[in-house]
Parts: sequence; structure tokens; C-alpha cells
Amino acid sequence: MTLIPTTSRAAAMVAPGLPLELIDAHIPDVIEPGAILVQMLATTLCGTDIHVAQGTSDSESRHDHKPFILGHEMVGRIVRFGDGPHTDSIGQPLAIGDRIVWTHGMCGRCRACVIDREPSLCENRRRYMTEPATDYPFLNGGLSEYGYVYPTSGRVRVPGDISDALASASACALRTVIHGFERLGRIGNTDTVVVQGAGPVGLFAVAKAVSEGAGQVIVIGGPTARLEVAKHWGADRVIDVAEVRDPAERLAIIHDLTDGRGAEIVLEMSGIPAAFNEGIDILRRGGRYLIVGQGHDKVVDFNPSQIMLKQATLIGSRSAAVEHYWKALEFLRNEAGRFDWTEMLSGPYSLENINDAFERMATWQDIKSVITYA
Repeated sequence: MTLIPTTSRAAAMVAPGLPLELIDAHIPDVIEPGAILVQMLATTLCGTDIHVAQGTSDSESRHDHKPFILGHEMVGRIVRFGDGPHTDSIGQPLAIGDRIVWTHGMCGRCRACVIDREPSLCENRRRYMTEPATDYPFLNGGLSEYGYVYPTSGRVRVPGDISDALASASACALRTVIHGFERLGRIGNTDTVVVQGAGPVGLFAVAKAVSEGAGQVIVIGGPTARLEVAKHWGADRVIDVAEVRDPAERLAIIHDLTDGRGAEIVLEMSGIPAAFNEGIDILRRGGRYLIVGQGHDKVVDFNPSQIMLKQATLIGSRSAAVEHYWKALEFLRNEAGRFDWTEMLSGPYSLENINDAFERMATWQDIKSVITYA
């Protein structure tokens, strides 16, 4: 039986723009019914973590100089259950020692959850990284030796053949892509797919588009190392924004590759405000534009007549529901022979090196940094 300490070492943000600090967060003595206490095995960094730490995110965190444990993409081993069934959200049995990934807390009682069946739009969503470590249940983020799974969080048991690092990466970047592709709909073998962005979400989108049989996959992004991964994963053409700086030149390349029509499908995975208008320009008449990365508060000048003239379909997709966590894990398993998922991962880093990991992510040296707790 695992001896559970009274405190958990964690990496916390005290104020935006300052280095993260290591704190000793309380481990709750009382576990709510339906909640789970886990010993963290791995946490992978997401672009949102970087933006929150820098103070450039639209996060709901109350940054009032209290310590907030960052991290929301993680995998842990169960060490204690609250009262309630010992099963995951799809009915698989759970036991002490099992590994799980889990969602933010979805209330299950609002219109979005119950009537619309869109839990990613939950009106009462309880997000990690938005409650200070001074408030119960204290472990409100993933960069910690121990973590708390909210009673309303969906949870999925991790298969034995998925590594800790990959399971963690699936719990944000990949599940977001899986959900987005469901909303997008079918990809045909005559479709050109343009992926804007070569970060973790963009690269997983490349893998998903390739696996669904897209006729041609083109990636716009950078830096070079990320574009190399995109090529390894099946991208037919990559356009490095550091080399082809003018959007008009990039559009001309895509027109050359599509007989002047543009792309049937454009996937916005970059988060760069200017990418939106470029994506609309790239889209062919009658095309579909999936927007996943635009999580910011910037205003973009846009002529909406382009939507009408092109008879374009714009599709927004936010986060994911618990079924997408399971589907993400299955995608990793089923496509392991085709894609070398480890090309995306860097590290591992310890909590003591957390600011180095954040710096490498912020400067695009790492695609996805892995934090471990051994």
C-alpha cells in the first residue's frame, strides 16, 4: 500500500510573468464522493500553460498573487478513492494502482451537458489551473507530485501499452484534435487538407488527416524541426513561415498544388490571429474551415462576405468530452505502427527544472516537454 504524504511538491505561478515557484501543497485528508486522489506519473506542457504563466491567456484563473498550480495535461496512478463506484466513465473497472487520464469537471446538469450533449460547453465547467492551491482540494493543477480528480471529472483507464508521456499528451492536444475532426466530418481521398500550425495540436492533426486518407496534406508553420516531424508523419508538403514570409506567396504555393482552387479543408491549429484571414483565403469555394487554435482576445479585421461568396462552412471546436479522451488513447494504440509518437516528446524534466522546460516550450525548442516525478 502506498504511503500518502501530507503535502505534495508542486510548481506554481504566483504572478504572471514571473518564474514558477516550487511549493508544498496540502494533500486533502477528505476525498469527496466520486473524487480520486492520484500520484502523478507525467505531465506534458501545453501552449495554454505557457500563455497562462506569461499572463497572455484568456484563462479564468484569479491571478491574485496566490499560488496556482499549473498544468492540465497529465496522467496519474490511483492511490485513493472517494465513496462511489470504482469504474471509469466508460464502465471499465478501476483499482488502486491503475493509471488514468481525466477531464476538467463538467457539471452534468446544465443545458449544454444534458440537452445539447456538448459537455465541452458546460456552463459550470470546473477547470484545472483556475483555483489557488490554498483552497480545497488544493491540488488544482497537473504540475504536482499528487493530483485530485474532481467528482465531476470524466476519467479513463490508460491501456498498459501506452506510455505515461503519451497518455499525458493525449489528454489535451490529441483529444482536442479528435473532437475537432468529429465536428469537421468526413475527409475524402480527393481532399486537400491544409494544417495551419506545427505545434502539438497541428502535428496530431496531420496524423489524423493522414490516417483518414486525405488526398494531400500541406502544413504551414515552423520551426524546421517541427516541420520535419510533420513530413515524417505523412505531410506531402510543408511551408516554413520563416522562409516564405508573405501570406500571398504561401497562397500562391497552395494554388499551384491544387490547380488554382485552394484547399477543400483548412485546419486552424496555430492560435495566431493573422492565421484566420489567411485560412479563409486558402479555402476553396464550398470548403470547410475547422478552427481550434484561436483561443485569444485579439480582434481580427475580416470581411464576412468571404463566407457567403465561397459558401464556406466554418466550424469551431473547443476542448473535448470524456469519450474523446478514450478515442485519443485508442488512436495512439491503433496508429503506433505508422507514426513515431516519441518524435514529439522532449525530456523528461523534473519539477526542479520546470522553468527550463517552460522556456524551451516558449521559445519553440521543444514540441512537448514531459515532466516526471520519480
